[in-house]
Amino acid sequence: MMRRRTAWSATALALALLAACNREPAPERAQRAAPDAGAAGRIEADLRFLADDLLEGREAGTRGYDLAALYVAGQLRKLGLEPGAEAGFLQPVPLLRAQALREGARVALNRDGATREFAFEQDYVPYANFNEASGIVTAPLVFVGQAVHAPELGQDHFAGVDLRGKIAVVLANAPSNLSNDERAFHASRMEKARLLAERGAIGTISIGDPRDEEKRPWALGAKNWGAASMRLRDADGLAVDSFPELRVRVSLRAALAETLFAGSPYRADEVFAMMRENRLKAFDLPGTATLAQATRTAPAESANVVARLPGADPARAAEHVVLTAHLDHLGLGAEIDGDGIYNGALDNALGVAILLEAARTLAAAPQRPARSVLFVALTAEEKGLLGAHHFVAAPPVPKAGIVANVNMDMPVVLGDLADVVPVGIEHSSLQAVVEAAAQQVGVALSPDPKPEETVFVRSDQYAFIRAGIPAVYLDGGVKGRDPHFDGLASLDGFLSQHYHRPSDDADQPIHYPTAARIAALNALVAERIAAAPERPRWNEGDFFARKFAAPTAP
Repeated sequence: MMRRRTAWSATALALALLAACNREPAPERAQRAAPDAGAAGRIEADLRFLADDLLEGREAGTRGYDLAALYVAGQLRKLGLEPGAEAGFLQPVPLLRAQALREGARVALNRDGATREFAFEQDYVPYANFNEASGIVTAPLVFVGQAVHAPELGQDHFAGVDLRGKIAVVLANAPSNLSNDERAFHASRMEKARLLAERGAIGTISIGDPRDEEKRPWALGAKNWGAASMRLRDADGLAVDSFPELRVRVSLRAALAETLFAGSPYRADEVFAMMRENRLKAFDLPGTATLAQATRTAPAESANVVARLPGADPARAAEHVVLTAHLDHLGLGAEIDGDGIYNGALDNALGVAILLEAARTLAAAPQRPARSVLFVALTAEEKGLLGAHHFVAAPPVPKAGIVANVNMDMPVVLGDLADVVPVGIEHSSLQAVVEAAAQQVGVALSPDPKPEETVFVRSDQYAFIRAGIPAVYLDGGVKGRDPHFDGLASLDGFLSQHYHRPSDDADQPIHYPTAARIAALNALVAERIAAAPERPRWNEGDFFARKFAAPTAP
C-alpha cells in the first residue's frame, strides 16, 4: 500500500496555497551577507510544502508539478517581482512523453547456432523510443568502448570498426585520464548517442561499471523501468534530440557482460580492466543480437516558473543574471518499504526553497543592482535538463543579454556545514565573484569531492554552458562546523541510501540554518554579478569555451 503522510481535500489545498502565497514577506532590509533570523524557517516552510506527499513527487507534466509551479509563482508574485515569461510567470515547455512497454520488448544473443534469451528487468531494461511505436533489429555486434571520439586527446574508441547497420555495445562514463571537463563532456549519454547515430549504428546495448552496480544494485534501478522518459517537442510534434537512427536501445546488467563478450578477443574482466587502465579498443563480437522494443508516446505540457527583478541602470537592465533550480522530481514509482512517492526533498525542493529565499533577499534590498535578475524554477531536469534547454533555446529575454547562470541543485545539508562546493568555478571570471561573496558570507569553498561523477554536465547549468553562457553550480559542502560531523560521509550516506528513492523526504535531518547561509551566498553572488561593471567572461582557452562559446567581443 502506498504510504501517504497527508490526505488533503481540494478545499484544504486551496486554503493552503492561499495561506502560503499570503505569508508576510521578509522585512525590508539592506543587502547584507548573513541571513536574517527568519530565513531558515521560511526555507523549511517552502520545502515542507514542495516535498509533501500531496504533490506526488512533482514529476514534470503531472498535476503535482503544476501545483508546485503555482506555489512558486505565488511566492515570487508576492515579492513584487515582474512576470518573467511572455504571458505571465509560467513559460510553457512542450514535451513528448514516452513509456517503454514490457510486451514487445526482447533481447536475445544469437551465437553458434543457439539463441540465449535475456530476462526483462532481471537482465535488461529497454529505453523508450520517441520515433517508433515498435521496432526490432537483428544485427552483428560491435564493441566501441565508452564511445569516445577525441583523437586530439589520444582517444578514439571507434577506430578500426564499421558500425553501419550494426548494434553498438557501449560502456558508461569516459576515460579517467581525461581532465574533469573533458571527461564530463565525453561521458554524456547524449554525446555518445550522437556519435553512434552518425556512424550508422541501428541499436545499442549499454553496460554499466560493475563497481557502480555494487554501490547501487541493478535491481533497485530496474524496478522503475516503466518510468516515463521525455524529450522536448518541436513545432511538428516530433521529439528533439531523439536519434531515430538508433531504433532499439537497451541497458544490460553488468554481470552479463561475461556472456556478451564470450568468444570475443577479450573476456569481460579483461575489458573492464582495460577500461580502468584507459586502454579500451574497439572490436567485433561474434554472432548477432536481436533487440526489440515497444513504446507508448503522447504529448505533454509543463512549465518553467520565471520572475524578473528589473535592473536599476537603464543602459544595462536588458542584461540578465539567471538564478535557477529545478522544481521537478521523479513522481510516483516502484514502492520501497511501502512508499512509492519520490518526494525529492533534497533533490530539489531544498534548492527551490533556497532560490525563493535568495529572491526575497534581493527583492527586499533598498537598492537594485544595475543588471536585471531572473529567478527560474525549471521543469523536467530529471528527464534530461529539458526545461533548461528550452529556456536557453527560447528565452523570454534576448539570449545575448543573458550574462551568467547560477544554479542550485540537491544541496545535501544534513548537518551544520562550514562550506559550499562551487562546481565549475574554474571556467570563468565567476570564480572571483564567488570567492569574494563566500568570504563576505563566511562560507568556505571546497573542491568537488567527486569529480568522477561529472556533475557539471548533469544539472541545469549545462544547458547554459552549451549555449555559451558562463555558469556555476553552487552545491552543498562537505565540511562540518563541528569537527565531529563528517559532511562527506553524510553525502555518501544520502547518495547510497536516499538519492532517487522515496526516503528523500522532509523527515530527513535537514539543517536549515546552513541552507539559509547558502541562500545568502546565492543572493550575494547574483547581486555582485548584476552590479559588476563588466559581464562575466570565460577563461582563456577553457575547454567548454572552446566547445560552445561565441568569440568574445573586444
